[in-house]
Amino acid sequence: MSGQRTAASDPYFPANGDPRYRVHRYELALEYRPGPNRLAGTARLSAIAGRAPLAEFHLNLADFRIGRVLVNGRVPHFTHRGGKLRVRPAKPLAAGAAFTVEVHWAGNPKPVRSPWGGIGWEELTDGALVASQPVGAPSWYPCNDRPADKASYQISVNTPSAYTVVAGGRLLTRTTKASTTTWVYEQSAPTSSYLVGLAIGAYQTVLLGDPGLGGVPQTAHVPAHLLPRFSRDFARQPAMMRLFEDLFGPYPFGEYAVVVVDEELDVPVEAQGLSLFGANHVDGARGSERLVAHELAHQWFGNSVTIADWRHIWLNEGFAKYAEWLWSEHSGGRTAHALALGAHRLLSSQPQDLTPADPGRKLMFDDRLYQRGGLAVHAVRCALGDGAFFRMLRDWAAAHRHGVVTTAGFIGHVARYAAEPVDDLFATWLYDPALPPLPSPPLRPPVPARPGYPPANGEPARKGRGSA
Repeated sequence: MSGQRTAASDPYFPANGDPRYRVHRYELALEYRPGPNRLAGTARLSAIAGRAPLAEFHLNLADFRIGRVLVNGRVPHFTHRGGKLRVRPAKPLAAGAAFTVEVHWAGNPKPVRSPWGGIGWEELTDGALVASQPVGAPSWYPCNDRPADKASYQISVNTPSAYTVVAGGRLLTRTTKASTTTWVYEQSAPTSSYLVGLAIGAYQTVLLGDPGLGGVPQTAHVPAHLLPRFSRDFARQPAMMRLFEDLFGPYPFGEYAVVVVDEELDVPVEAQGLSLFGANHVDGARGSERLVAHELAHQWFGNSVTIADWRHIWLNEGFAKYAEWLWSEHSGGRTAHALALGAHRLLSSQPQDLTPADPGRKLMFDDRLYQRGGLAVHAVRCALGDGAFFRMLRDWAAAHRHGVVTTAGFIGHVARYAAEPVDDLFATWLYDPALPPLPSPPLRPPVPARPGYPPANGEPARKGRGSA
């Protein structure tokens, strides 16, 4: 496990997160009433001060009414404005000291404002959804909102019994009393605040495939009327899981769930052990299958292996994009190289003013970053050859399982598997906005497709090929 942590504020979101301490556990007890969209909660944070005494610190929390704050059981001085809960303990906390923070809050949750519109807690027609990337977590709970500060979570939600509550992690208990039910989830793996997902709605729960002994339990929570379409669109997710475990190494969490909300979403969103889709991503024709692969791949790249700050977002999105291409290649669709050629042609006709290794806040979710990131991964594959490339990939996921990484760390990792220096490769693909020529793949067959995978996205199988 990587112990690497950044000690500086995120350059893209300097107001979010406090690098002077880290949290290792959150315990959230929430009560939510969908009709009035009313949320009341208690959070208990177990944290550790950094290398200097901590006379004050802050948490990120949106515009709620604060009922009480305690630090080590004592009342501190605190202020709450502008999305920051600033806390000054009665006595400064010693360097390296463990401490607890308890916060009680209540109000009507809503998305927080961002350059991409409102993000975080979203009230639905019947229920609620949380999709926090990159800075939406404070829309519903107090947190040290920086991707490098990963912690375990226990989340308890009390809500009317007609609703299903889904969170990332293992469902510990579900207890019904009178007309309400309390759902308690445990996510023991270190989790970034933006990756804590939650969905509350009228869902039918189904199992995806039979995981068998040692397999990954996969569940889905879907509005009943969408189940016929969903059953076709997600039928191959268990095969994706098997493929990605072959290519990337063991699935890094205890379980995987998907939620389809009964409303349209612009894009699906990953959370830890959980992915959230809109009704528009379920068409009964596998029209969004590449997105099913993309969100699943994020469980390795983004969720387990997490970026130290948002400058390195290509490490999340480039690998998830490339996983789409690998799924196509291995399931009878177009090869990764053919898809890379298509992406390269598309990018060559667009403005070339984006630097993948540091795109800036304005462009961090630009589709060109996803495509350039995928092409950078493909360029590494072409340079290393398949054997070294997939060893490198599995070792990267294993060495930094549940850890924190940077672009520089990835470059150093790749160099250990390369016969030639890789500095120029990464300089052109990650640090130069100009689009480099696409390299030719090694003169050897791609990794063989597993027999029995049906064609991807309805494409006919190509006869006479032992590999895709």
